[in-house]
Amino acid sequence: MSAFERYLSVWVALAIIAGLAIGQIAPGLVGFLAALEYGSINFVVAILIWFMVYPMMVGVDFSSLARVHERPKGLIITLTVNWLIKPFTMAALGVLFFEYVFAPFIEPGTAGQYIAGMILLGAAPCTAMVFVWSQLTKGDPNYTLVQVSLNDVIMIFAFAPIVALLLGVTDITVPWETLVLSVVLYIVVPLIAGVITRLRLTRNAANPAEGEATVAAFTARVKPFSVVGLLATVVLLFGFQGEVILDRPLVIVMIAIPLLIQSYGIFAMAYWAARAWRVPHKVAAPCAMIGTSNFFELAVAVAIGLFGLNSIAALVTVVGVLVEVPVMLSLVWFANRTRHWFPAEETPIRAPRRKEQS
Repeated sequence: MSAFERYLSVWVALAIIAGLAIGQIAPGLVGFLAALEYGSINFVVAILIWFMVYPMMVGVDFSSLARVHERPKGLIITLTVNWLIKPFTMAALGVLFFEYVFAPFIEPGTAGQYIAGMILLGAAPCTAMVFVWSQLTKGDPNYTLVQVSLNDVIMIFAFAPIVALLLGVTDITVPWETLVLSVVLYIVVPLIAGVITRLRLTRNAANPAEGEATVAAFTARVKPFSVVGLLATVVLLFGFQGEVILDRPLVIVMIAIPLLIQSYGIFAMAYWAARAWRVPHKVAAPCAMIGTSNFFELAVAVAIGLFGLNSIAALVTVVGVLVEVPVMLSLVWFANRTRHWFPAEETPIRAPRRKEQS
């Protein structure tokens, strides 16, 4: 790990300060960039996420994807935590804190919207940023892609019923343009770019080992762009929401507390299960982080659609965005320092070689 990556948390802290400062100094510029969106997907942020995701997508070997099912433990942990545990623990924490602990400090009758915002975050596992966290923990790119893709398929069918169940309503309208566009922008487009790059890098290789070495060398060269994309994304996110943070700091803190408990609790649960089940670290770390991270674009879009742009529910989902990056960086740090807890890395899944004819 380079010195730049080693002190990534310092650079992120500086990026947060820079974002808040830009939001105050140049609100017109921030407003212009924030307006470049469709279906609650900001195109500037999408481009920066491409920079973050692209290096890992180059490492995806399609010949190995068909054999991922041979290691089902990571998928089982991810799906169990994301869909059978996380939405319900998030709802429980929302009720605990905003109907009891923080009830004296919030406006009467608003607890339901705080809880709704948390539920929307809890029911939407991460789509894009998990590729960044997986890369920073040296996760298996093939396995991570399968985990995220499977979660996206389930989310299409399960998000609305789970949210409706927990909110106690039946007229949830899923913003399909947000869901579909985010999958296309954050997964399909960078994956296609990664596949094309990989094919060009390996087409003249004398053997598979030489091809893999070429790919590894290329991803090492472009990896700094991934970190720069992360920092620029942090600057933008905090620039977009700087006014909210500075105007309502106590409310932000109250929302952040249960979100922090949820994030660290979900990670601990999935990480412990992976360790107990002896899942290799390159699968365990990403599978724990998918549940910890949230699909905030979808959560924000649904909150705005159900409760309005200036609603407390929308504010909760926005705070989820702000809390996520520092939390995930701390978990990356922890995961990298606990690699020795897990069994030796398995040999990467490869397509079986054809037998040489005599």
